[in-house]
Amino acid sequence: MSAVDYVIFIAVGYVIGSVPFGLLAARFASGVDVREHGSGKTGMTNVIRTSGRKVGAAVLLLDMSKAVVAIALARYAYGAEPGVHAAAGLAALVGHNFPAFAGFRGGRGIASGWGGLFIFTPWSGLIATAVGIPLVAITRYVSLGSIAGATAGSVSLIVFAAVGFVETEYMWYGIVGAPLVLVRHHDNVARLIRGTERKLGAGAASGDGGGAE
Repeated sequence: MSAVDYVIFIAVGYVIGSVPFGLLAARFASGVDVREHGSGKTGMTNVIRTSGRKVGAAVLLLDMSKAVVAIALARYAYGAEPGVHAAAGLAALVGHNFPAFAGFRGGRGIASGWGGLFIFTPWSGLIATAVGIPLVAITRYVSLGSIAGATAGSVSLIVFAAVGFVETEYMWYGIVGAPLVLVRHHDNVARLIRGTERKLGAGAASGDGGGAE
């Protein structure tokens, strides 16, 4: 194990994660600071509310690429050990949530975390998708689908790692990543319990805390 590799790719992952695609896209498309609207987050859901579905879809793909690129650099370009892959992915997730380039005001980690699941094992990404998207479609609560999908995908990754289907070290992405995503949704959970969570398609009133990202 090389401590230097961990330092390098934690830094690389964090920098990649800190690129505020949602903030930049909303400013370019609509001239707004997405952090001042809706949930105050920079992820896809809030971008859709302020700048439309096409811009939101682009942000989703770009945010998903953060963990994918960080992990791929560690795994394929550098050839680091599996523990470094997990650390790079988690660093990208932290960077997305607390971006140095956007005043540490980012998203909640769903898209970046989702992308990481796919590169560790496509099965975990598909499980997250199979759980999360139908819940969003049925309930119109993006937060509920996001939380359920992230949990299901992370648990599956932990199980796959535990039984040797993927590298054992990859389980740390699920062990650390899932709680981080859940903590970032604490306000959504409270509103879901109260029945006041805003559904997908609702407008983005400034200062309104609803929404998943």
